[in-house]
Amino acid sequence: MPFVNVQTIKGIMTAEQKSELLRRMTDLLVEIEGQGDPQFRQSVWIRIDEHDPEQWSLGGVQPTATMIAAKFAAARRD
Repeated sequence: MPFVNVQTIKGIMTAEQKSELLRRMTDLLVEIEGQGDPQFRQSVWIRIDEHDPEQWSLGGVQPTATMIAAKFAAARRD
């Protein structure tokens, strides 16, 4: 029985994106670990934990919500 814990920054993903992530990760685990057995789906646990931006550090910098929003806005434009 696999248990996957996704750690992410609060507010980055919409509810729809989280649902899609959960669905795709489940499908992948069924395909690989469950060897395609549809019954294996019932054994897959996935949890998304969201944390405030200030609880993260990247390269020694603690990002603010504004910094993260700006970074993702720039990535979407590219």
